[in-house]
Amino acid sequence: MTGSRTLTLALLLTCSHSAFAQQPPRPNETPRAVTLSLTEYNRLIDLASRPPQGALVAPVAAVLASANLRVRVERDTARGVFAIAGDALRPGVSRVSLLSGATLIDANAGGRPLPLIADGNAHTALIPGPGPFSLSLEWGAPLQFKPGRASFVLPVPQAGTARATFDLPGDQADVHLSSGLITGKSILDGRTIIEATLDPGSSTEVWWSMRDSAPTAAARELRALADVMTLITIGDSDVRMVALIDVSVVQGELRTAAVRLPAGYEVTGISGSSLETSEPVDGGLILTVGNPAARSHQFLVSLERPHDGGSFSVDTGFVSVRDVQRERGEVAIEGVGTLELTVDERDPMHRIDVRELNQALQSLARLPVLTAFRYQRSAGPAPALALEVKRFADAGVLAAIADRAVATTLVTSEGRALTEVVLTVQNRAQPFLKVTLPPGASMVSVDVAGQPAKPVQGTDGIRVPLLRPGFRPTGSYQVSFVYLHAGTPFAKKGDIEMTLPKMDLPVGIVQWELFAPERYSMRTIGGNVMDVKVLERLASSTSTASSNGVAGGVVGSLPAAPPPPRGAGFGFSAQRPGRISVTGVDGPARLLTGRVVDESGAVLPGVTIEVATMAGLRTVITDLNGAFAVSDVLPGPVTVTATLPGFSPARSSFNADERTRRLDISLPVGGLTETMSVTVVGETPLVDVQRAVATPPSQNVVDLQRKATGVLPVRIDVPRAGTSHQFIKPLVVDQETVVRLRYKRR
Repeated sequence: MTGSRTLTLALLLTCSHSAFAQQPPRPNETPRAVTLSLTEYNRLIDLASRPPQGALVAPVAAVLASANLRVRVERDTARGVFAIAGDALRPGVSRVSLLSGATLIDANAGGRPLPLIADGNAHTALIPGPGPFSLSLEWGAPLQFKPGRASFVLPVPQAGTARATFDLPGDQADVHLSSGLITGKSILDGRTIIEATLDPGSSTEVWWSMRDSAPTAAARELRALADVMTLITIGDSDVRMVALIDVSVVQGELRTAAVRLPAGYEVTGISGSSLETSEPVDGGLILTVGNPAARSHQFLVSLERPHDGGSFSVDTGFVSVRDVQRERGEVAIEGVGTLELTVDERDPMHRIDVRELNQALQSLARLPVLTAFRYQRSAGPAPALALEVKRFADAGVLAAIADRAVATTLVTSEGRALTEVVLTVQNRAQPFLKVTLPPGASMVSVDVAGQPAKPVQGTDGIRVPLLRPGFRPTGSYQVSFVYLHAGTPFAKKGDIEMTLPKMDLPVGIVQWELFAPERYSMRTIGGNVMDVKVLERLASSTSTASSNGVAGGVVGSLPAAPPPPRGAGFGFSAQRPGRISVTGVDGPARLLTGRVVDESGAVLPGVTIEVATMAGLRTVITDLNGAFAVSDVLPGPVTVTATLPGFSPARSSFNADERTRRLDISLPVGGLTETMSVTVVGETPLVDVQRAVATPPSQNVVDLQRKATGVLPVRIDVPRAGTSHQFIKPLVVDQETVVRLRYKRR
């Protein structure tokens, strides 16, 4: 009891002191005392120590308060407007679920377009908040007709209340709802007005009887026209057929279409913009359309049938539409791989030019069309074709090829070599050029089509990126790279071996210029290349030995720029011979001249030309410009043969007279199997270059010297004066180009 009095006194003193501190005492106020128990006092202390609560957050982003629906039925469609009111409870943009399984025609909020998100068959609106909102949704659905009744399905929003007004044609006495309650019915201007309260968030089916309406006009007889565009693809193991059916309704309404399928095929796919369902029947399909009132319908039917592979024969029919007034069709046949197609043309089929095919049918084709037909079906036999297919083995083709490679090497007295290789490349599908550098060599720079490129170091070599069709450029382009090789320093005399890198694409001809220091004399002692000086001497000696043969042209330095790009493809065929065209020109009597090039127009040096006349066989070799000349050719039959390892030979016969004859010879590259069997043996006779006149360096050497001085990120003391040695090697396929030299200090 004493403790309670003490607590009461303390509370009185505390309260009095607080009140006195907050405001001055009023003269007429009488002090009062409040007595609390210890339990209540502790509860007040606990309440005072609790942290303040934050702002309350709404449990949902938004709510739909009401939905008023007005639906009007016309002919075979039902269209309506949903007026939805609600509140956005959270700040920011909220996602509000509206309808599920509905077709919306338009949506707006306060006269402005409403942003919607389609998630499957559900529609969600993006509503800014907080605050009230009002939405207007325009909706539509087709009517479903069954014997004696018509119906449609109405989606109902998840709102607090949902009311609907239905405007139906005629005097409908029997109207039903699958869920909800009809609250009113009236007849206005020959139409039935139904008012109802619906179950929110559910789909309600509305149906009524058709017997109460006015007498219905007799259904008009269906009249339709059909166009069938058929594409047949002959694959490696199957025959695929794609039929594009276009049905045009002239009279009546098309609810179902009966399609006849050819025997032996299996259906793999059916699609169409107006297709609702498809049902297989004996020998065909029944296609049900979703909008019978439409005047045009399109369907795409895919079929396939297997075959034994290789060469085979097959009789095939085509997809057709039953019960149409007229059916026209076009047939296009394409094939995978190399094949020969023989088609037995039958009535009513008529062969046409493939360029006359329908544009829609041409867009379906993915391969070159082999043949095409057109027909018009009548009461006669159904269209059919007998196909006989003979398939050939695929020939190997190259993904990329280099018309030529121009290599320039600068050799210092310390044995270091700086080499630049410039390739003229035609590429169709190869992503990289694999370069295998000589041991101890390192890549310095790479350019592709005039732009710097970054090579990739792999375990089996360096890969240089290439440009493919669809990228810039579209024709031939240059790929160049520079590498540094740290060799053995030169002694007083000895032998060295120089090697160009191995590349994984065929090179038509390699032209190699080696610039050696001035104080060393060198001569060729081996390798798989041909020395240009030796080639010139050999051509001259052969011409002199024949007493009448003259090697035309002047040996010059290697060209700095590659030839024009090749216009042909990349396929090689060992069976394709070269071409020789003979023309008569003004000039010395009985002179035979000519020039030998490859398919790209690049000259071919070192080609053996054999001229067989009545006086015997004479042989000459083309010079660096690919030119040759033979004098004193007796009138009469002449046979000219041009051969070069790695190229297909060319042969031509003609009757010579007193006029000068000019021969333009083109040699295609030989087959890949033929190319791989060619072995180049270095049997070049030794020539003392020291006794010959020194060949001045070409512009390629000068350009590489300038590049090494101010462009390349390496330091090398390139020779400024020296001797240029030039070599050539035709048709290099995945092999190294090697030359062995013997040197001696002057």
